Amino acid sequence: MAKVLQVEIWSDVICPWCYIGKRRFERALDALKASDDPVEISVVYRAYQLDPSAPRDRSTPAREGYAKKFGGTERADAIIEHLTRTAAEDGLDFRMDIAQRSNTLLAHRLLWWAGTRADGSQHVLKEALLEAYFIKGQHVGDRDTLAEIAAPILGISREQIFDFLDSDSGIGEVNQELAAAASHGITGVPTYVIDGQWAIPGAQDSDTFERVLRRAASRVDG
Repeated sequence: MAKVLQVEIWSDVICPWCYIGKRRFERALDALKASDDPVEISVVYRAYQLDPSAPRDRSTPAREGYAKKFGGTERADAIIEHLTRTAAEDGLDFRMDIAQRSNTLLAHRLLWWAGTRADGSQHVLKEALLEAYFIKGQHVGDRDTLAEIAAPILGISREQIFDFLDSDSGIGEVNQELAAAASHGITGVPTYVIDGQWAIPGAQDSDTFERVLRRAASRVDG
């Protein structure tokens, strides 16, 4: 019987390394499933905000934010170029020149909601939100944009998305996830927590993910 591990992934939808790490992690999962000694992984995404103070009523160009954080446009452009090149190596076509820095609280509430369903929609929504930010230049803190993205994935109407966002649903749960990150000592993302015991920090290469997950599975068996 295949071993089952639960992996909680703390990440943000405006985090470049979270998207790069997602691709690498997925390749590791494919390798584990295809091996002669398969390891079954149950994955759930948890909330983390890189910039919780970001305004909720507007977005700003990501390049601007990088310039403020890293000491000017020259340094920002160098970082963006490196990220874009690294992402391309993992099959991702980053468009940081059009990316819009956003407050991601509403996106995390939708991801939490999707995660309460047993249809895998959280994973589809996570991918769609990352793509919206990094490739399409969409404002992922905007209610209309979020409704456009999430409604077909969740199989509901835009009005139902708006009703959810206008309610208190998911607020407490997302705050608990944010607090749990602190209790796990998570200060950067992505961070992958295995069975609540072992943490893998950062966008590791696929071989590292596979090796650590297999080692964790052997400890569970033992």
